[in-house]
Amino acid sequence: MAILSIEHSDRLFWLGRYCERVYTTIKEFAIRFDSMIELKDEDYNEYCIEQDIPNIYTSKEDFIKRYCFDETDTNSIFSNLIRAYDNAVVLREEIGSETLAYVQLAVYAMNKAKTSEAPLVYLQKVVDNIVAFWGMADDDIDSECVRSMLKLGKRVERIDLYARMKMEKAELQREMKRLSKRINRTGIRYSTMKLAHLNYIMEMDEIPTDLVVEEIESLFDVRVNEDVVGL
Repeated sequence: MAILSIEHSDRLFWLGRYCERVYTTIKEFAIRFDSMIELKDEDYNEYCIEQDIPNIYTSKEDFIKRYCFDETDTNSIFSNLIRAYDNAVVLREEIGSETLAYVQLAVYAMNKAKTSEAPLVYLQKVVDNIVAFWGMADDDIDSECVRSMLKLGKRVERIDLYARMKMEKAELQREMKRLSKRINRTGIRYSTMKLAHLNYIMEMDEIPTDLVVEEIESLFDVRVNEDVVGL
């Protein structure tokens, strides 16, 4: 039986989160800012409030450029993609070279988007490569524990983002069901009370999205049960 360290368990979890963050934020950015010429200053300010990121931008043009492509902005899409790539490189043995390659391709597409006159075209290629990453992970990673830890990060991040974006109730409920089925396959220690509470509030007539964000971010009290996780 192979052994997965706490460090690599944590990296897998965050690789899943960062990949999902890039995927969902690009999709949301494209929907909201498809017509960039008509974008109003207050629109990007509302977006920053929703995503709980500081509005450090001086104009809508500055926001569009820096939020997408500024690697020094810790909240930018690019910086989150680089974090995903950094984790993926360390995890090459766990996820395989072909799975890693799609994260590398996403970085390449992001660099092309940064210098393109039609950045949304290349941002879509980033999205496509993230989708391919998940497909290859399912096909190429033999360890169920590795796959489950990756997907746990994905589900946690998606619930967090969907709650912030106030997505439809059905979408949040769907992701919560997926998380509840996945979590016990990973060996990660979590608060059963918080998980039960999350499932409860997901059934409310009007889901308190701020509470969902608070609870999902504090669901894990300890990374994993032991110093190592069996694969």
